[in-house]
Amino acid sequence: MGLAHEAAFEVAIAGGGPVGLMLAIELGRRGVRTLLVNERPDTSPHPQANATQARTMEHYRRLGFADRIRATGLPPDYPTDICYFTRYARHELARFALPSSRDARVLVRNLGGSWSAAELPHRGSQMFIERVLRDEAAKLPSVSLRYGCRLAGFEQAEDGVTLQLDPGGEPVRAQWLVGCDGARSGVRRALGIGWTGETGIRRDFMGGRMMAMHFRSPDLYAVIGRPPAWMYWTFNAGRRSFMAAIDGVDAFVFHTQLRSDEDPEAIDDEALKAMFFETLGARCELSLLSRSSWLAGHALVAERLREGRVFLAGDAAHLFTPTGGLGYNTGVEDAVNLGWKLAAVLREGAPASLLDSYEAERRPAAIRNTGHARGFADSIGLLVPPEGLEDETSEGEALRRQAGERLLAHAKAEFDIPGITFGTRCDGSPIVARDDEAPPPDRADLYQPTSIPGGRAPHAWLPDGGSLFDRLGFGFTLLELAPDEPVGDAPPVQDIAGLTHLRIVAAEARAAGLRDLYPRRFTLIRPDQVVAWRGERLPGDLRRLMFG
Repeated sequence: MGLAHEAAFEVAIAGGGPVGLMLAIELGRRGVRTLLVNERPDTSPHPQANATQARTMEHYRRLGFADRIRATGLPPDYPTDICYFTRYARHELARFALPSSRDARVLVRNLGGSWSAAELPHRGSQMFIERVLRDEAAKLPSVSLRYGCRLAGFEQAEDGVTLQLDPGGEPVRAQWLVGCDGARSGVRRALGIGWTGETGIRRDFMGGRMMAMHFRSPDLYAVIGRPPAWMYWTFNAGRRSFMAAIDGVDAFVFHTQLRSDEDPEAIDDEALKAMFFETLGARCELSLLSRSSWLAGHALVAERLREGRVFLAGDAAHLFTPTGGLGYNTGVEDAVNLGWKLAAVLREGAPASLLDSYEAERRPAAIRNTGHARGFADSIGLLVPPEGLEDETSEGEALRRQAGERLLAHAKAEFDIPGITFGTRCDGSPIVARDDEAPPPDRADLYQPTSIPGGRAPHAWLPDGGSLFDRLGFGFTLLELAPDEPVGDAPPVQDIAGLTHLRIVAAEARAAGLRDLYPRRFTLIRPDQVVAWRGERLPGDLRRLMFG
């Protein structure tokens, strides 16, 4: 009997961060026997990614737990502003106002155009989001979570993968393996897959060795003496940094770039606190919870995202400088993309060639997004504070005003990015139909909703107050807009497992503006809410359009 029939698991996942957990949820919701191993004994205790983009929130909504995610982190009425200072307790230079979590729930129902969405972004630390994702994965009977367990090695065969676990006894077998094991991915190294792109980029800021500190301070808000914000940045010639509010009470995470003469190995806890006080421009009560070091200046994508029965996703597949908050969100979309495809091959009889489309779709997306992140890092990191910026003179005041204008323009460019958020496309994919209309230009600051195959299906709020996305099936959806005038009956929709036929009557389509968004009678929407095909007449073989 071959390994594929003997395998205890159908998919094994190395790494229990947001990407690995999201993949486990996508697979587990489809009944795929999944093993997730994670070397840490628990979810991350240290704040890492802090920005969940609107597209990621739409995926959380699709899976039914967006409200749980939005309830994490900052209080519901806490503003998510981005603020720039000379030093946190000195001069405020610019403030880019963004809504609180509570306001976002209301605001999203009144937005159109670029920000027509089922969900808006959420500002919450990865350490909280991972806990929600782990809870959701643990609910699924077909998912086995093994924290405190390391993937020590693996061997591929024609019909599966044999895994050595530590601690562990007998080898474990799976049909497929996915490396979601981070920037230092052991899976990627074992496959001999290198990086493409750029690394070691030096900038005045966001290009070099960074020190991070997770801490509590009960009096920091009072010392700063300004309305609260989600993200704080300093801009001065002495020490630049950024800081995110974690719980809106007393928890924060602080990052600063080391100068060329500073040795990270020689920086003890007191020295790290002193760096914070330097950027604060004052002192406050401070309790250090954890610390870490990382390197800014990456814009890297793996040479390939698959080797036989092994795939790469998340930081194992692409490394970002975190400007724009794109790394974690790009990784979540990796998981969504790969999850439905693996399940289709394992559960719905889709051809194994469907899996070739994962790299064809996600590697160009990673190259695109790392490029955007690098552009944001250049925008803030190559902007050098002028001499005299902190002087208490009329010249200093003028310099601060000029700096504030530049920084506000940067904030708008980095944090108002609907084009990046919603505009990822899969043009050229083997499972996206060609169309006679060209897609709109790819711009960071503008998203043009379109049902041209290869992009996110356009969102709309329906007359009953519900989201169109909530009406889509968990698998494929054939969206049909009933014609205004009677026409000949369309051929019956094929009875295909996992296909939902959603027919919207003419009056509802007009009221919701769907005619402009979906100008063809039929639109085939994939499980990841990407348009696969559209047309006026049903094709003879819908299944071929679905799975290639």
